[in-house]
Amino acid sequence: MTNLSEALTPRHRWLIFAAICSGIFLDSKEGAIVVVILPALVNELQADFTLVQWVVLSFTLTKTAIILSVGRLGDMIGKRPVFLGGTVAFLIGSVLAGLAPNIELLLLFRVVQAVGGAFATALSMGIVTEIFPASERGKALGLFSAAVSIGGVAGPFLGGILLEFLSWRWIFFVGFPFSFVSFFLAWRYLPVASPGGRQRFDWTGSFLMTVFLLTFILFLTFGNRFGYRSTAMLGLFALSLLALALFIQTERRVKDPLLDLSIFRNAQFSLNLSMRFVSFIVIGGVYLLLPFYLTNLLQLDPVVVGLLLTTTWISFGVASPFAGTLSDRFGYRRIAGAGLILMAFGCYTVSTLSVDTSIPGYVLRVSALGLGMGLFQSPNNSAVMGSVPRERLGVVSGINVIGRTLGRTSGIAALGALWASRVIAYAGPDYLGSVTEAAAAAQIAALRDVSLTALAIVALALVLSGWGILEARTPLRRLQRGL
Repeated sequence: MTNLSEALTPRHRWLIFAAICSGIFLDSKEGAIVVVILPALVNELQADFTLVQWVVLSFTLTKTAIILSVGRLGDMIGKRPVFLGGTVAFLIGSVLAGLAPNIELLLLFRVVQAVGGAFATALSMGIVTEIFPASERGKALGLFSAAVSIGGVAGPFLGGILLEFLSWRWIFFVGFPFSFVSFFLAWRYLPVASPGGRQRFDWTGSFLMTVFLLTFILFLTFGNRFGYRSTAMLGLFALSLLALALFIQTERRVKDPLLDLSIFRNAQFSLNLSMRFVSFIVIGGVYLLLPFYLTNLLQLDPVVVGLLLTTTWISFGVASPFAGTLSDRFGYRRIAGAGLILMAFGCYTVSTLSVDTSIPGYVLRVSALGLGMGLFQSPNNSAVMGSVPRERLGVVSGINVIGRTLGRTSGIAALGALWASRVIAYAGPDYLGSVTEAAAAAQIAALRDVSLTALAIVALALVLSGWGILEARTPLRRLQRGL
């Protein structure tokens, strides 16, 4: 069978890539832009904030819960119909969300958006991996990461403009041109692939994985509010573990599993996926605390805070394409390792933030973290996607997305809880107020503790990276001894 990357001309590859990046930009923008409109939804739709926050949560939970199943479906029936169907569903959901007369229908249409988004993006990394040869894979995935970054930067900025001059409804309409471009290019240039033999979809495994992801993310998301030791949270956690155990048992005995567990025997795949998860724990936790630092301690205006929060996105987007190209030339291990070292340095520089830090000083400190993440992610993605058979690219693309979501959510939950506990510890046993209203010295000291903890987590990723290098060299040494 001819390799798809060899069958396509360079022009054909980049036109498909443009289709994929239009979709991933739109998905990234959607995640960042919706947060801007939450206060407007409370006022205009006369909705409670507790309900309004589900405008964000419903999208994230739905997409994460089904994305592995979508990846498997793409491997079974072909990536083209799944991607095209998802693009259309996302567009329809966006238009309906913009027309929603009340919060209940808005939440329903956000779920439609999320289903479309999962179908349109679950296979994106797999498609990019499949259409580019190994010598260009890092470069392509680096540019792919840059598109994610640009969407993250453009979202809040564009959302503020639309909210100022039009209304919150236009935030859902503005994605129409990107959806149209993505659909047209994919319909015109994405090849029709023949499924590899007749296979049955694993409905039991899909259901159990969905239950596991939903309950575990809900546990991480609401544990801080209700207490991780509360009956409800412990019940969610127990249910997630039960669903995971049943999922593993199911996948071991079905003929066509949703997730072929044998791929985790590949040490390079498992190690690089673990490093991806760990890196997003750091980013999720540290990024959560920066708005509080800028608002409560530096006392900056909201507009300035919003601009400064794009620092990590911008530095990430700048580093990603260069990292991908360098990994194609020098190998992913060196570049990813350098990225982890720079991330560790970034965690240290964040730990030096104080109430006297200037805006340029903040930008320099936080940029190191974003540059390190950008330098690490592209080579790491290339390593993960390049270590599995082509017929598993859809599922592994979904696993990559799940790793990012679970890592970020875990970081927010764990490092957020650590910060709150350290603020209370530094504020003293007699302090009974909110952690965000504690003395600046207590908040700064807690931020330092969290940053140094994040540094230790990155050090763990570096250990995993070193282990991966040794694992890769061991077979070669055995071969040389045999010769």
